[in-house]
Amino acid sequence: MALLTALSHAPDERPDALRVAGRAISGTDLWASASAVADRIHGLDRVAVQATASLETVVAVVGALLAGVTVVPVPPDAGPMERAHILRDSAAAAVLHAAGVEVDAGDLPRVPVSARDRSATRHREPADDRTALILYTSGTTGLPKGVLLSRRAIAACLDGLADAWAWTPDDLLVHGLPLFHVHGLVLGVLGPLRLGGRLDHVGRPHPERYAAAGGSLLFGVPTVWSRVHARPAAARALRGARLLVSGSAPLSPAVFDGLAALTGHRVVERYGMTETLITVSARADRPRVAGTVGWPLPGIRTRLVDEHGAALPSDGRAMGELLVSGPTLGDGYLGRPDADAAVRLPDGWFRTGDVATIDLDGRHRIVGRAATDLIKSGGYRIGAGEVEEALLAHPAVREAAVVGVSDAELGQRVTAYVVADSAAEAELIDFVARQLAVHKRPRRVHFLDALPRNALGKVQKSRLG
Repeated sequence: MALLTALSHAPDERPDALRVAGRAISGTDLWASASAVADRIHGLDRVAVQATASLETVVAVVGALLAGVTVVPVPPDAGPMERAHILRDSAAAAVLHAAGVEVDAGDLPRVPVSARDRSATRHREPADDRTALILYTSGTTGLPKGVLLSRRAIAACLDGLADAWAWTPDDLLVHGLPLFHVHGLVLGVLGPLRLGGRLDHVGRPHPERYAAAGGSLLFGVPTVWSRVHARPAAARALRGARLLVSGSAPLSPAVFDGLAALTGHRVVERYGMTETLITVSARADRPRVAGTVGWPLPGIRTRLVDEHGAALPSDGRAMGELLVSGPTLGDGYLGRPDADAAVRLPDGWFRTGDVATIDLDGRHRIVGRAATDLIKSGGYRIGAGEVEEALLAHPAVREAAVVGVSDAELGQRVTAYVVADSAAEAELIDFVARQLAVHKRPRRVHFLDALPRNALGKVQKSRLG
């Protein structure tokens, strides 16, 4: 079956089937424009794509996929060192970019892409084990690693989400996410092209643009949803939507509850990684609970283990590292067998490095990263996420991040960093102690103007402390 099933079998004839930053194209014209790109690069192994939020990026990506050429999206804001590393490490043979726009391609050939070009060529569908994308993901150390994502894995992920979210060709997907990550590119562009339905990428994800688009399915990261929540008129305009979906970082319970009041929707949270695509999600047909990410997608298995690899119970209390297996997993890191060995177990399980709990009914809650969010203090195992939720329940606290700081007596000291309107350290410590077990209270609270975050809104805890 074709990866882009809807586009290849029944391209949408409507002139606004796909819109990016105000410019629209029909499915038929997208196919013809992408075919023109495929004609030019057919036979190459890998190409880099300057992944701006533009029609040309979509045409370039689709064209490469039609030709069976692996796509390496390059963030448009990548610095010279990161860009050079991606181009060199991926062994891309050329750089595709919007016609008329300058791009730093190093020594590689430049291939300008225009949404006005057309071709009637029908390229043969590649094997489903062919690598479709190499997405670069940054860890806490070293240069980004390239993750190999096959056509099969992408198809399994999107079909699983169609099941979980009741995603159909009747949906209009609206978002403003970057086109070089799983969320914005795989789910946000390839999703409609496989499953059907229209797409409106609004450019920058301003709340008013989300409100004006009239979408039935809306994607955002917590930063986006926090901004929507802060603009009640825009939030109320989303009452006509079917699902609001959040991912890439935890959504605060305060924003979850606030959006429910303003929009009438309890946000769908889901969980995944670049290395695994989406593996767990809340469902359209089941109640959504703040701070939880739902159930495994079809074909996905999950389990919890302690630091020694021993199995932990799914009782809603035991916290352990989440392991996943199934058809959405990538094919490893490009040229990094050492990195693969650190996360892939011989029996097919992938070590996510995330700490989670699983309830008796199978609902998952992500506590945080094992390296930073499982705090061992005074003989207790404390989830940073639980303390953060308690802090965010205080009316003065707008943002919170909790880490473990080395302590000679406790092993690690629970330490909080907050953005708050007006609150005292002792007040917040006492507030948490009244909500949670006393040993989970922060021993110190530091006040900041803003938490350090990356482009997807994830708090960079390595910069705290």
